[in-house]
Amino acid sequence: MEGMRYPIMASKTAATKTVPRKTVKKATKRAAKKVAAAASSNDVIHDEVSGQPIGKAPARPPAYTGPIGELKTPKSPQHTMPEGQIVITRIKTEAIRIPIRGLSPLITHKFSAKAKQQMLDAMQGNPQPKKTKDPEQEYRDAAYHLDDGGFGLPSISFKNCTVSAARHWGKNVTMVGLRQTLFFRGEHSKIEGMQLARIDGEEYMREDVVRVSNGGTDLRYRPCWPEWTSYIDVIYVKSALTQDSVLSLVEAGGLTVGVGEWRPEKRGEYGTFCIREDVRVELLK
Repeated sequence: MEGMRYPIMASKTAATKTVPRKTVKKATKRAAKKVAAAASSNDVIHDEVSGQPIGKAPARPPAYTGPIGELKTPKSPQHTMPEGQIVITRIKTEAIRIPIRGLSPLITHKFSAKAKQQMLDAMQGNPQPKKTKDPEQEYRDAAYHLDDGGFGLPSISFKNCTVSAARHWGKNVTMVGLRQTLFFRGEHSKIEGMQLARIDGEEYMREDVVRVSNGGTDLRYRPCWPEWTSYIDVIYVKSALTQDSVLSLVEAGGLTVGVGEWRPEKRGEYGTFCIREDVRVELLK
């Protein structure tokens, strides 16, 4: 209440002084503000009403006066991410070399430069007269050549073969997913302008009667390897596939899809293969 009086010590003597209650509250608030705003620990705070010292201001930490280059962020055992920041880890891959062995003869049939030129001439309205068939030249043109004189098969053929095998696992394994997580590599051929998996074995010139688009028949001369081996280098995403899964897919593709001409996928029985058991799978760096 306004009229109430409180005894307050005014000095070191026993004399008393009566002060209104509102005045006491205001004086207390002003004193608290002075304590918070004091410049150093040596500042002494006095009561505005009685004039007596009521305490010292809290000590402040000394200001940093060293060179700016020495300022360091304190280390913390755990890094805290700002709210809403997206953290993306790197995709981990593994590369392996798989030894394979042919279960049936392999036939290759590259689209020759001569056939490409004939198509281009026909499209430009300048068809060339049909030339005499040269079996030996046709046989050489149907092979994929490495720069050192060896033979190979496009690495992409083995990828397509492996991806096609995904249908054996139903909807659990998709072809789109395998195309994005499996990558096949080989030896780069400057002659062919692509990567090839080297074919080891003795080939011969094979002659076959084939049907052409106009309903007639023709003779084809192509290289064939009755017995053959090769190595295929596979890079796969470890978070999506295990090594055993990759080997299962490759072997399933070799048994049911095949590579080259007249493979099982094309109603044939050639170009099938399996993983060799006498040579271990090699982990590449």
